[in-house]
Amino acid sequence: MLVELAIGDAYGAQFEFADPDLVAAHNDLQYIKVREDAVLLGHYTDDTQQSIAIAELLVEGVEWTPENIAQKFVEVYHRDPRPGYSRRVRTALHASTNGAEFLANIDPVSDRSGASMRACPLGIISDIPELIERTTIQAKVSHNTSLGIQAAVATALASHYCVYEVGDLADLGKFVESHVKGDWHTPYKEFVGQKGWMSVRAAFTAMQNHTNLSDMLKACIAFTGDVDTVATIALGACANLPSIENNLPDHLYQQLEAGNYGLEYLQQLNAKLLKLKKQ
Repeated sequence: MLVELAIGDAYGAQFEFADPDLVAAHNDLQYIKVREDAVLLGHYTDDTQQSIAIAELLVEGVEWTPENIAQKFVEVYHRDPRPGYSRRVRTALHASTNGAEFLANIDPVSDRSGASMRACPLGIISDIPELIERTTIQAKVSHNTSLGIQAAVATALASHYCVYEVGDLADLGKFVESHVKGDWHTPYKEFVGQKGWMSVRAAFTAMQNHTNLSDMLKACIAFTGDVDTVATIALGACANLPSIENNLPDHLYQQLEAGNYGLEYLQQLNAKLLKLKKQ
């Protein structure tokens, strides 16, 4: 889950809001510089960093409170500063040394994708009411709006649907709609703006229309717009679903960033996270 979502993020980051003609010309599963202001090749963004934060919280088993969640966001940011955050969140993180300060510094009124891009690890929770409760609590820390929360819950439910092999991917949207308000079943065909629901619906469409991760990743990027978040959600949710072939090229793994929180760390944390899966 964590490695594949990081690959989706790192690959997609080069295409985020890039010119559609450039996307069409270079969307061939290579880490390639498409935008001069993009992150370093093979490096992930805030999507993965905050997913790491959520995964660490789940593995550590700490009390699920806004302050503890905010504390972890501050911790992962300051130990490994990186670009990709919105100005609103980055300013609050930079000005904070602990969770209480972050909660005081952040304006949590947003319906953008920040709460949904980090929600895949929550799919490991087997009890759906608990999953919805925990996802809602983490969303409210930075995206305390109905649309921001709904998009985050939808992502966590999609991840749960795949982790626990609830049903066919064709029925994913209907399953999500049975638990959270929103149109999650209608295929998404437009440019992906910065609203959280746009990224989630685009991810669901890519998931439902492809049976392997390579084609799914290319489809996520082909939407254009906030495509690193689309790819993060789709690949993170589908990574452990047996019916989806993982045919991602080896170089996307080999060229994913190393360092203290790179590929090896993601693999180790992912193994700990999957141990939380209820049998």
